[in-house]
Amino acid sequence: MSDALFPRERAVLGEGAVHVPGWLGRARQRELVEACREWARGPVPMRRTSLPNGGVMSVRTVCLGWHWQPYRYTRTAGDVNGARVAPFPEWLGELGRAAVDEAYGAGAGDGYAPDTALVNFYEGDARMGMHQDKDEKSRAPVVSLSIGDSCVFRFGNTRTRTRPYTDVELASGDLFVFGGPSRLAFHGVPKVFPGTADPASGMRAGRLNITLRETGLGG
Repeated sequence: MSDALFPRERAVLGEGAVHVPGWLGRARQRELVEACREWARGPVPMRRTSLPNGGVMSVRTVCLGWHWQPYRYTRTAGDVNGARVAPFPEWLGELGRAAVDEAYGAGAGDGYAPDTALVNFYEGDARMGMHQDKDEKSRAPVVSLSIGDSCVFRFGNTRTRTRPYTDVELASGDLFVFGGPSRLAFHGVPKVFPGTADPASGMRAGRLNITLRETGLGG
């Protein structure tokens, strides 16, 4: 089978939660991979985030615009090296607005103004437990872009980490947007499929996930 013969279909997983397969072309994926490699070098390098309970996240993360650490945003990375995070680039905001337009319809992204990005890198057995993106004051949509290895993305409900939830495969180039009534849905990545990355995407191994958000913090 091939995507050309059997294209994956756009899907709505809940009100405001939209999966658009193959939204990013290979050239755009390569551009994003190169940008992520540059961001990972610093001024705040990519790191595994330490949690208040003493655990350490298995994914590695670098932030733009605002630095996220459990469970707040700051301009400087006090839990890493104290440096100010790299600025959030305007071109990435433009991509976010185009993504919201794609998910919700032309013009829907006109007022979307993301000011932070969390770039997560999954390698080996890395995964992400079920959680809510609720540290932002704004409830504008979250835009999620996938590059590299495919994964199981588990999209749940707004009340509990457990069922009901839907598992969907996210492949390289896929877009997922969740906002509105689905904005605070629990979600996670229980599994990544190693060896599924297309080298033409710029990724030979591992998965990159770029999430764009409005913090609502101003300044």
